[in-house]
Amino acid sequence: MARSGDPSPDERVRRSVARTLANVTLLAASLGVLAAWAYFGFYQLEPGQAAVILRFGEYVRTESDPGLRWHLPPPIEDHEVVNVASIDKEEFGTRGAGADSPTAAAERAEASMQTSDNNIVHVGFVVQYRIKDAFASRYRVADPREILRDAAQSAVRGVVGRHSIDGVLSSERGAVEAESEELLQEALDHYESGLEVIGIELQDVSPPPDVRSAFDDVLAAIQDRNRAVNEAEGYANEVLPTARAQAIEAVESARGYRDAKIAEASGEAARFRAIAAEYARAPDVVRTRLFLETMEQVLPDVRTVIVEPGTAVMPYLPLDPLRAAEGAR
Repeated sequence: MARSGDPSPDERVRRSVARTLANVTLLAASLGVLAAWAYFGFYQLEPGQAAVILRFGEYVRTESDPGLRWHLPPPIEDHEVVNVASIDKEEFGTRGAGADSPTAAAERAEASMQTSDNNIVHVGFVVQYRIKDAFASRYRVADPREILRDAAQSAVRGVVGRHSIDGVLSSERGAVEAESEELLQEALDHYESGLEVIGIELQDVSPPPDVRSAFDDVLAAIQDRNRAVNEAEGYANEVLPTARAQAIEAVESARGYRDAKIAEASGEAARFRAIAAEYARAPDVVRTRLFLETMEQVLPDVRTVIVEPGTAVMPYLPLDPLRAAEGAR
């Protein structure tokens, strides 16, 4: 038997349903809040971007894969997106401002450098760079750009100071750029700046204005000298092969003549030795044969003169010369 004041069964059911609905509503609301909170942990990475993930302000990792990414939502974790693909540049002494402006004066000061032969040269250059370490560029150094400018000034000044002014103005510009790039990268890595040097290009390299005309004359003379040297080398490259070929031909001809004479002399010597051996065995026969052979060689070139017996030499009439003279007329 129900006591007085106790809820009825229907009332108890209604209260139970109400508690259940309240609990379900609270759970759904909690899940909604949790889902909304988790939503703030999603972020999008494009190609060429990197995200630095921090957990309660402490570095955790760097994400670089493009696409939809997620980390624990704030305030547990947070992220910062950094563009690591774009190439930026810094200009030094390129005279972009007016000649009398304070900026131009500062550019002239930063571009004036001393060479190894104690001359002053104006060097304007451009540094191209990109971010290679997103975390280091954001949290290792306070101002990466300022560090880059200071390190670039120091590197280029140091390299220019190891070269002469003629080299900086003409033939050694490529070497100055390469050495400066290497020195600058070493400095940026030492400071953990997270920057990578793409290249250094010398753009405006010139002597001071008051001596520029003299340096122009020197450069013109150097160009004339180089042109003359190149022409001489070209002529030498054209003539030397022919001269070498002629020399080789002359040497080979002389060797051939020498070999022929040696062979001829060897043959004559062998013939003489053979005749000497025959003469030792039969001197009269060999003497007679040699006489006859000599006559065979000599007589065909001898003019024949017939003199009858009993006549003197005076009546001799040289008919052959007379016939030749008559034929010539």
